[in-house]
Amino acid sequence: MWRGLLLKGTTCLQQVSAQSLLRQRHFSSQCFRLLTCRFLHKLREIPCIPKLKGTDHFLSHNLIRNYKKDAKSTVEFPLSPITVTDIKQYLRSKDIPFHDGYSCLHIPSIFINPSTRKDSFSLFIDKTTGQFLCKDTLVEGSWEDLQDCLEVMQKDEEDSLSPRVLLGYPESLEEQEERERELREVQGIWSSSVPLTDLQDEEAQLIKTMYQITKISNATLKKFGVRLFKPTKCLVFPWFGGPDSSLKGIKLLSAQRINAEKVTYNEATVPKSSSYFNLFGLPLVSQMDSEVVVTGSELDALAVSQGTGLPSVALPRGVNCLPPALLPYLEQFKRVTLWLGGDIRSWEASKIFSRKLGLRRCTLVRPGEFHPCPLEALSQGKNLSRILKASIPAAHKSIVSFKQLREDVYGELMNTDQVAGVKWTRFPELTRILKGHRKGELTVFTGPTGSGKTTFISELALDLCMQGINTLWGSFEINNVRLAKIMLTQFAMQRLEENLEQYDFWADKFEELPLYFMTFHGQQNIKTVLDTMQHAVYLYDINHVIIDNLQFMMGQENLSVDKFAVQDHIIGVFRKFATNNSCHVTLIIHPRKEEDDRELQTASIFGSAKASQEADNVLILQEKKLVTCPGRRSLQVTKNRFDGDVGIFPLDFIKSSLTFSTPIKGKLKLRKVTAKPENEEEVQEKGNNVTLKKDEGKKEKATKTAKASQAVKSPVNGSGKAK
Repeated sequence: MWRGLLLKGTTCLQQVSAQSLLRQRHFSSQCFRLLTCRFLHKLREIPCIPKLKGTDHFLSHNLIRNYKKDAKSTVEFPLSPITVTDIKQYLRSKDIPFHDGYSCLHIPSIFINPSTRKDSFSLFIDKTTGQFLCKDTLVEGSWEDLQDCLEVMQKDEEDSLSPRVLLGYPESLEEQEERERELREVQGIWSSSVPLTDLQDEEAQLIKTMYQITKISNATLKKFGVRLFKPTKCLVFPWFGGPDSSLKGIKLLSAQRINAEKVTYNEATVPKSSSYFNLFGLPLVSQMDSEVVVTGSELDALAVSQGTGLPSVALPRGVNCLPPALLPYLEQFKRVTLWLGGDIRSWEASKIFSRKLGLRRCTLVRPGEFHPCPLEALSQGKNLSRILKASIPAAHKSIVSFKQLREDVYGELMNTDQVAGVKWTRFPELTRILKGHRKGELTVFTGPTGSGKTTFISELALDLCMQGINTLWGSFEINNVRLAKIMLTQFAMQRLEENLEQYDFWADKFEELPLYFMTFHGQQNIKTVLDTMQHAVYLYDINHVIIDNLQFMMGQENLSVDKFAVQDHIIGVFRKFATNNSCHVTLIIHPRKEEDDRELQTASIFGSAKASQEADNVLILQEKKLVTCPGRRSLQVTKNRFDGDVGIFPLDFIKSSLTFSTPIKGKLKLRKVTAKPENEEEVQEKGNNVTLKKDEGKKEKATKTAKASQAVKSPVNGSGKAK
């Protein structure tokens, strides 16, 4: 909250000084002391606060608007990372009792009067980030916020604080209007939708067939409050939350028929996905329940509830992310079964999410032919309870036998296409060679200076990000504004400086991508970078990290230290991070200086052989510097640990959209091939003409030779006539 926001410096200070942007608030003495304490404390940490000329205000409203949008996609790490040991020691020093939970520490809420608090430990502190949430009052904040509150309580000798002591971030008029508009939209859609039980039998059967929920009973649909929005034939899933269980948002599921056999389903949430934290089905869970099934979709939660009778909840963003803000609501369960789907991607997500939830209480449903997703299993008449009993524990020993790996091996053999990873849509030739983008791998990418490494890798990452791969950019060479401009141009496929009226349209769509940026630039300590990456993986479930580039991050300050040894250490750290966090790391490294007429090789990567040895994939952007024609760039894959395929393919750079594309196959060959006759008759006719011309030439030559020989044999008189 305020501590984290004051780290942003100028923006927060401008918000405080611009009275026209604030709501009217009344401050209590405790609020004022708490706010003053934070404000003065953070001013010491801000090294420089620039001012605009001619005014005492710091920034204009337009700059605030731009900063607000950028702040949501920027990953910042606390100045002093907190550990669970630090949290426990601080709580003990304040004589605050706590329970050690699976992913959170539980303490009595300081925002409730002790007379009504009893023995309730309803304030949850995240062990990894220190973020806290009071489930009774819904007050939340950072670890620094909680420390400040406890200090104020101790100074004032109070037993509790008012929930209003923690002031929220002041909203601008634009934010207020957007929030009110979203709330009106939610209420409008919800009031216009109807329960499926109120539909005519034929219409209800048609809707169930459309969404493949014919096996879901009306009682289950009514129990979970599922409705139908008739104008668009969308299913509506409600989000009830807060102390009064009011409607806070909705998710819409629509069906679109592609052809006679294929139907695609699309989701949309109000508010937008970044603000949508709904564990669908949570209001139906009682405080006495100790077991829950976590699914990847709302329809799967309906199937599990109906097929097993167990409490079931659905994650708001499916297999893409498990927001840490939801962890306190899952703390009461001693057993959590993750059944996120029936494919390899859901299986990988289950293993990642189990680390957040606590390995010792999680079990996983292994996907396969006999274990499809819950909705499909219910439709096929399978016994869902039996499938849940066959789930395996998430925690495992350090040594395993093939018996324990047998099902995993079979799953990879049966789902070879999914195991290969996410396919690139903009670079089909790269998909043909590498087969896909896979988690837990390290890719080393290099290319000559000025060849377009950053531009190419930004489009490569954008391609994956548009398919739902949560991406974190660490750009140490160019600033985030310039990088975001490049990616936005590639996303829109046009130069927006020539079409500024379209900027907001494309910016709104670009903002919805799961894309985040580190705030580092230039030389950085590897531990700080690694802590930020770990922080982002935990908060946003990052699947792909790009480091651009290794030399800029290392810097040139410690010249006395062997730079090759430092580079080897950093590469080893990134390799370990990728493996332990099941996260793909793309590392850009400058090559050694080579002659302009020589192509780069794996040995051209700067440093020792450590980079190419540790990497799973090695990509080289080749450039013929002495050639200016199109197609002078090409991408070469020199290492592919997945299946060994390597190769090279040409690239064309499109300057108007800053994108690379693969030239059409045979394009260069067509220029070399001469035009062919249309049919065989023309060929025959041309052949006959050539033969006739040759015969005529031979006859003329023979006639001339005969006349010449005759003239030599005949004597000639002085008049020139033969006798």
